[in-house]
Amino acid sequence: MMTDFPATRAAGLAAMNAFVPAMGKRYANGRNYDHGPGAHKAVSQLSPYIRRRLVTEAEVVTVAIAAHGPEKAEKFVQEVIWRNYFKGWLERRPQVWDSYVVGLQADLAALDRDRKLRRDVEKAMAGQTGLACFDAWATELVETGYLHNHARMWFASIWVFTFDLPWRLGADFFYRHLLDGDAASNTLGWRWAAGLHTRGKPYPARADNITTFTNGRFTPRPGDLADVAQGLEATEPDGLPSVLSLRDLVAPMTGVPTALLITDEDCQVEDFDLSDLDIRSVATLQASHLRSPLPVAEMVVRFERDALADTATRAGQTAVALRADHPDALVKWAAEAGAIQIVTPYVTRGPTYDWLQEATPYLRARGITLAEWRRDWDAAIWPYATAGFFKVKKQIPRILADQVAV
Repeated sequence: MMTDFPATRAAGLAAMNAFVPAMGKRYANGRNYDHGPGAHKAVSQLSPYIRRRLVTEAEVVTVAIAAHGPEKAEKFVQEVIWRNYFKGWLERRPQVWDSYVVGLQADLAALDRDRKLRRDVEKAMAGQTGLACFDAWATELVETGYLHNHARMWFASIWVFTFDLPWRLGADFFYRHLLDGDAASNTLGWRWAAGLHTRGKPYPARADNITTFTNGRFTPRPGDLADVAQGLEATEPDGLPSVLSLRDLVAPMTGVPTALLITDEDCQVEDFDLSDLDIRSVATLQASHLRSPLPVAEMVVRFERDALADTATRAGQTAVALRADHPDALVKWAAEAGAIQIVTPYVTRGPTYDWLQEATPYLRARGITLAEWRRDWDAAIWPYATAGFFKVKKQIPRILADQVAV
């Protein structure tokens, strides 16, 4: 079983255009139904492209509103903006990402010590728990790199509350296999299901809900699933960390020797003004292996590699292929090009950002600055991503008026 996601902008645009007729009422009415692998027709499955900005949020929202108007496209637009909300929320509370990284290391160490926990986690990841719906979703994830959003919510709830497994190990399982996995949506989605994001409000997987929204493909009994009365908020007694200001950017300098770095955080560098930059070399940075201390799925690695190659080709550049291992390779590439700055589209909190932070002292020692562009779309949304989604939702009309030309 393999879902076809060619990792090119052309494929993303083709998928977007094919789904335009369904971005209105059809999406609003059918988006919650999980019809299973190969039958996800009511949802766009554009997320692997949007996650890497092979197709941008603004492009998708623009065609949806142009085709259906803001009212009929409202649900689709909101779901697109959810991803930006999560990214902005993690930018404002980066301590949550740092805590996840540290906690995952502790959970993985516990696996080495606890034979029963290790066996239970392995059975869950292999789809061998005996709970038909959960096992089917685990298999679909591994085989296709995709899961319907509703299935992700059910899966996370069952993992945490029915099987009593550490939530970070479940998030790590998703992150290693999801083609659209990103640090913010994945981490915060699992925290939301566990009652840590909207504190005290965990997401309960209910048998009747699963039966209804899988059209009877699965019919678990109520007794198969935990009765979720309380989330995991007691595991974080200090509550959510304080909201921080958005980090300051170093803006690109014009007219100086420059190295252009392409990461899979933003695979549409042609949107940025390159004309005033003295670009001496271009490189792509493969970093998907940083998602986890455990092996990352080959289809994720391949999608990233192909997306980066497509981006370099569209930019008309012959790119050096770098891998995010020791920062020396990054420094050597820029120094040999004679660059005094590396310029890249904004890298949000997550493993690639962490790696670039580790590389910064090495770059500084060679007189090389790391500069970034931030998209106007993000700048319009992230100031409001400080609490629940409602604060962003209230701003959507203004955001659309400023950012979308229809």
